[in-house]
Amino acid sequence: MPASANSPAAEALAIQALGFIAADPVLLPRFLALTGIEADAIRRAAAEPGFLAGVLNFLLAHEPTLTAFCQAHDIDPAAVGQAQRALPGGNDDFLAST
Repeated sequence: MPASANSPAAEALAIQALGFIAADPVLLPRFLALTGIEADAIRRAAAEPGFLAGVLNFLLAHEPTLTAFCQAHDIDPAAVGQAQRALPGGNDDFLAST
């Protein structure tokens, strides 16, 4: 999915990633802590520009999480980065975490 990729496809991938994060009892609290979003505010936040790119940033910043998501959904990890760049607020300025 190139950076000029169709935004609905990038959004769909980010929503899939959000579902993956939300379903994981370890990842969800980490995501909430890092983003500062309350669990009950995720739906509202998802409508904000940049939120979906932030979801993909969360995956991209932690290789084991990215790998687990990609393996679970049979997705090329490079497609996650391409989708992130296709979304509003998406760029390569994410910070890696350990």
